[in-house]
Amino acid sequence: MKKWIALLVVVLVLLFAYVAGGPFIAMHGIKSALARNDATKLQKYVDLQQVRANLRAQVEGHLARTAGARADSKLGMFALALADHVAGTGIDAAVTPAGIGAILSGRNVWKTAIRETVNGDTFAKPLPPDPLKDAKLAYVSASEFDATVSDANGKPMTFVFSRDGLRWQLTNIKLDFDQVL
Repeated sequence: MKKWIALLVVVLVLLFAYVAGGPFIAMHGIKSALARNDATKLQKYVDLQQVRANLRAQVEGHLARTAGARADSKLGMFALALADHVAGTGIDAAVTPAGIGAILSGRNVWKTAIRETVNGDTFAKPLPPDPLKDAKLAYVSASEFDATVSDANGKPMTFVFSRDGLRWQLTNIKLDFDQVL
């Protein structure tokens, strides 16, 4: 009987460790998918539909807030609808495996130009991207994990990982519109 209880405790501890380590597994999976330029593997760790929906909601909300009084006229409402449509189309085009890979990996041409390559040679491959290298990591809840990175100018971008069962995926990219636009 004691063996079964000990086995159950071990299984529960291992299960808890796997779930708690899930965001780190997902971040490593994203890093390795970007290094290999593997869009299929990237889709395993990024919920593209959820990221697309969340980014659309952020942009639409920002457009509605900034349009404010200008949207009172018919022309203003038309302009807001047009801007919303254009932004939505841009998000749909950008939130693809290749688009997310480009956002996360940075500019390979720039890395090559400044010799940020594997061996410092202009003709060598760029260093593999590690977009979450210096991120501030935090569990928000038992099913949400944030990784916040800042660019050279200190502009924050938060990557939100969410748990669905035992699986963790990138589900949102929070933009700071005061800093971005």
